Amino acid sequence: MMAVYQIVKIGDPVLREKAKKVPKITPNILKLLDNMADTMRDAEGVGLAAPQIGISKCVVVIDVGEGLIELINPEIIAQEGEEIDAEGCLSIPGVQGDVKRAAKVQVRAWDRNGKTITITGTGLLARALQHEIDHLSGILFVDKMLQA
Repeated sequence: MMAVYQIVKIGDPVLREKAKKVPKITPNILKLLDNMADTMRDAEGVGLAAPQIGISKCVVVIDVGEGLIELINPEIIAQEGEEIDAEGCLSIPGVQGDVKRAAKVQVRAWDRNGKTITITGTGLLARALQHEIDHLSGILFVDKMLQA
């Protein structure tokens, strides 16, 4: 059964809050992961952070075309290089802008089983990881957009 949430838009205070760490994996967290994946796919996005559906928890889903990645309490533990590329956000429809990001990142998080995983991303995956993890700190891509 698919559950698609309403995506909150810029201006909603939840997007500016620091999301809360998930202390343990519960059935509600697993349901949240499933519903976030459904919502992201329905909106044709490549990533979604829990604050974007009004839930202030450190939970992110990403799919840049290589399969679904579910991250609980993600943090960037290494980064290198830099790239400037266009970004958009499901919470800021119709807006795109250039953002400077690390070219390569390494992220540590829990998977849905509570196991610690490390993901290394380059290209779109690196960008999506940084973009979604920013959401967990209340940072939106427009805050980092380069001024033309």
